[in-house]
Amino acid sequence: MKRVCVFCGSSLGANEVYGRAARELGGALVSRGIDLVYGGGRIGLMGILADSVLTKGGQAFGVIPASLATKELAHSGLTRLDIVTSMHERKAGMARLADAFVGLPGGLGTFEELFEVITWAQLGLHRKPVGLLNAARYFDPLVFMVDRAIEEGFVHPEHRRLIVVEEDPNELLERLEHHRLPSLPKTIRTAES
Repeated sequence: MKRVCVFCGSSLGANEVYGRAARELGGALVSRGIDLVYGGGRIGLMGILADSVLTKGGQAFGVIPASLATKELAHSGLTRLDIVTSMHERKAGMARLADAFVGLPGGLGTFEELFEVITWAQLGLHRKPVGLLNAARYFDPLVFMVDRAIEEGFVHPEHRRLIVVEEDPNELLERLEHHRLPSLPKTIRTAES
């Protein structure tokens, strides 16, 4: 695992533990020699994470749409910043650069990015592990929702293993480095099959 893409908030959130988690994840990445790939912002948890990586001597690669970069939201001190034309290009660019994905607390954009890469894994479009850094148990409702979808027959039980959940950044990265993704069904099951 050489590069990890982190999805997280452009806000700080209501609990200071989220900023601490972003700083600790940055330190954990650098201590393992793993580069950061993220959305390229300088504000919120995104900025804390990138600054943590950079101040510890790590590499940080950002991908940001021009519409956000021109609003002076782009981080100016990154190892590399790719400016793209759309959010779709941003997500594709981050995915292409990364060997794994991690979610830190964030809002609707973070949820959307996480579920997209989880869905891509479910469909076999990539075989990269996906983890949640569950700071202050922020992702408990999301994990509950996935478990409920499994109970109700909307998600195959084996696909629960597509998501690694840990509260400690070092433990999360360790698990992601050694995570074996589940075998995926060859066909989609229907009520008739």
